[in-house]
Amino acid sequence: MHHEPEEEIPPPWGYWLPQNFGGLAPEFSRFSSARAVVLPVPYDLTTSYLAGTRHGPQAIIEASTHLELYDEELRCEPYRVGIHTLPFLEPSAASPEETLQRVEEAISWLLEREKFPVMLGGEHSLALAPVRALQKRFGNLSVLQLDAHADLRDSFQGTQFNHACVGRRVHELGVNLVQVGIRAISGEEAHYIRSAQNLHVCLDYELHSTPAKIDEALSKLRDPVYVTVDLDVFNPALMPAVGTPEPGGLDWYTVLKVLRYVGEHYRVLGCDVVELCPIAGVVGPNFLAAKLVYKMLGYFLTKGGQG
Repeated sequence: MHHEPEEEIPPPWGYWLPQNFGGLAPEFSRFSSARAVVLPVPYDLTTSYLAGTRHGPQAIIEASTHLELYDEELRCEPYRVGIHTLPFLEPSAASPEETLQRVEEAISWLLEREKFPVMLGGEHSLALAPVRALQKRFGNLSVLQLDAHADLRDSFQGTQFNHACVGRRVHELGVNLVQVGIRAISGEEAHYIRSAQNLHVCLDYELHSTPAKIDEALSKLRDPVYVTVDLDVFNPALMPAVGTPEPGGLDWYTVLKVLRYVGEHYRVLGCDVVELCPIAGVVGPNFLAAKLVYKMLGYFLTKGGQG
């Protein structure tokens, strides 16, 4: 006989720390009333350089419990929209395709309940799943990819679902793909970029010499938008805890400027932050990733905050 789970009751003493994103009390973290839902996916099966991104979601959630929840830029407390944290999704050891199917089903389930999905990776290949789910529900959309790598290879290390192929798989869905911060591409990818439609690539060296290139790239977006952030888009001096670090990259405030612009000018349907590869004893990158997620929720769900 099926029994509904009993409502979780917090302990009677007051000094307990909830283990959810933001360390939020039940009134702001219940699934039923939460606008945003965090889906942690500890997966790095196709990692090709430094392994360990499977530990990224746990590190982000742990760091998030130390965030200051008032946003001084937006002059509001974004957590008040409600942020629920789901249990960790178990990846499949059988194949990348099976893991992607599991994630897509989870995102679709959230969309049916009108939640704003926030996926924490894990490796970047996971981003294909929410894009597929969103496209099936909303039709055409744009994807903004902040990344050091174009990820436009057709196949890598024996699979088309490698993290180095996620941009290609997303673009092949027919979505409008805008990439910002790219500074590592193969000859194959360069050829694909030259011949592809609805693919707009803002190279890192270009935007450093001509900052207006970012505005030009973002103008190519069309509603609605999904945002995927590979943490190696940042300068590795700021974000060393990634699987494939690249010299150059964006600083904190440039990334925030991009994300705030997107939140103010487009309807964002969901987002992810991927590729955190935690370094033992170095918590700065984990905290940066957690704060980035929180800033994105502020930009995308509060529409500029409140004065």
